[in-house]
Amino acid sequence: MKSPDYWPQALRELGKNDPVMRKLIRKHGGLTLRSRGNAFQTLARAIVGQQISVKAAQAVWNRLAAAVPELSPAAISLAGPEQLRACGLSTSKSLYLHDLAGHFESGRLQPRRWHALDDEALILELTDVKGIGRWTAEMFLIFYMARPDVLPLADIGLQRAVALHYAQGKPVSMLKIERIARLWQPWRSVATWYLWRSLDPIPVEY
Repeated sequence: MKSPDYWPQALRELGKNDPVMRKLIRKHGGLTLRSRGNAFQTLARAIVGQQISVKAAQAVWNRLAAAVPELSPAAISLAGPEQLRACGLSTSKSLYLHDLAGHFESGRLQPRRWHALDDEALILELTDVKGIGRWTAEMFLIFYMARPDVLPLADIGLQRAVALHYAQGKPVSMLKIERIARLWQPWRSVATWYLWRSLDPIPVEY
């Protein structure tokens, strides 16, 4: 798993532009964002992890990996709903994984095209899959595509961390987060990643 090439430049510029970022980067400086490098599995992990804790999501993923070792679109398509539910997936998430696999198998999702798409175009393509909303697509852009300037405004962790570090713990609106995040452009993904680290030092990986 390789860190993005832009990471050192992003750290220099974030630290220069924002004292809060400078402090967080110093505290968590040995850690970086890393991509697993498998598009289908990254999206499947994001679906599995929706609305449950990181620990619970990992437990479900481990059971899924044991039941369907290949974890490819073809293998998921062949797995029955009962088999997926036995891994701890809800009925809805089982359907979402099947729909994701179908998009890959039919060619409606073509990873080779994605580097030519801007962030919004790629989000639009990904959200055609059942169960993938904007937040999940943004996680994919950050963790798999390593896009440098994604700001997942609806992310609860980002909201909590901004409140903690920029508003004395008071709730902040998405509009205020957007205003604060102007300091971070064009490295909003990196800033978000360090804000997540301030809440949980162990990096989440998709």
